[in-house]
Amino acid sequence: MGNIGETTLEIDLSALAHNFNYLKAKLNPNTKFLAVVKAFAYGNDMVTIAKKLEKLKVDYLAVAYAKEGVLLRDAGIRLPILVLHPQTINFSELIDRCLEPSLYSPRILREFLKKTSQKGQKDYPVHIKFNTGLNRLGFWESDVDFIQDTLEGRDEIKIVSLFSHLAASEDRDEEKFSLRQIASFQKINTSLAKRLGYQPMRHMLNTSGIVNYPEAQFDMVRSGIGLYGYGNQPEIDNELKPVATLKTIISQLHKIEPHESVGYNRAYTSDGYRTTATLPIGHADGIGRQYGNGKTHVSIHRQKAPIIGNVCMDMVMVDVTDIDCKEGDEVVIFGDGNSAEDFAKSANTLSYELLTAISQRVTRKIKE
Repeated sequence: MGNIGETTLEIDLSALAHNFNYLKAKLNPNTKFLAVVKAFAYGNDMVTIAKKLEKLKVDYLAVAYAKEGVLLRDAGIRLPILVLHPQTINFSELIDRCLEPSLYSPRILREFLKKTSQKGQKDYPVHIKFNTGLNRLGFWESDVDFIQDTLEGRDEIKIVSLFSHLAASEDRDEEKFSLRQIASFQKINTSLAKRLGYQPMRHMLNTSGIVNYPEAQFDMVRSGIGLYGYGNQPEIDNELKPVATLKTIISQLHKIEPHESVGYNRAYTSDGYRTTATLPIGHADGIGRQYGNGKTHVSIHRQKAPIIGNVCMDMVMVDVTDIDCKEGDEVVIFGDGNSAEDFAKSANTLSYELLTAISQRVTRKIKE
């Protein structure tokens, strides 16, 4: 076990490559692969991850907001980038950086047409999002005629893809719902492609969809969480390798006597003689208060050390009474045998939330 010296998020690019190759092997040879790198690449390092994915020859990247795409373009990323949730205020910058927007409502479509017209664009690539049951963003099936009528005689934009999003692709109890979504998307595509006179690229599957609904991979799939090592299903998790390992160190050890309290609001009271370790990480780093008070544990020398008391802004305290350790020793918060999924579940949340919450003040260390 090395000595990292401070709280560090280790990012393993070989694990990223492994996960990409695992998911890619489940696809037909001609199916394109879109890698989702929004939210700092799920809490990692967006530019580093995007550059590695570019080397791995993914076909597309996706971000949530235009500013994320701008950051990638300014870092030299040349892959096509889909912006999943663009806002009208960012359209000009989006066009200047050759980012491709998802158009998901009549207002957004009209406003983007107006902006591309102002900028003298022709056949600017856009993606049309349809709502088939997630009820979050997207045109309805009944909007097909509106889209065609709005684009009639216009050449400022060109629809390069139609897409939708499954609501519960990891839940086999919701298979009927997922199949209805897929059928709805196929119907929408047939209708709009006929009106357009050409077939845009189609994509619907997320990570769990790639595994559970391979028949619906269409022309492209989108993977986010799977690339980072989590598949929402134990059998998939076993095949993937977590990209991120969050580590810290022991700042100080304390000997606690019976009935002494630890931390704010005296949330923990010792039932006997205990040894506690204070770690330089807290809710400002992404380890929220919900992880405190014995709900979860960290790993020290591969032994479990429960978090005790309330998580502080910059520190947590753990019980190390039965662990042979010293100040300066390395502590694994998650990764390296202490799964982020299990850590998150202990506090009734998801690996997505845990990973994307890791603060940018945490040092990133890249491992090839």
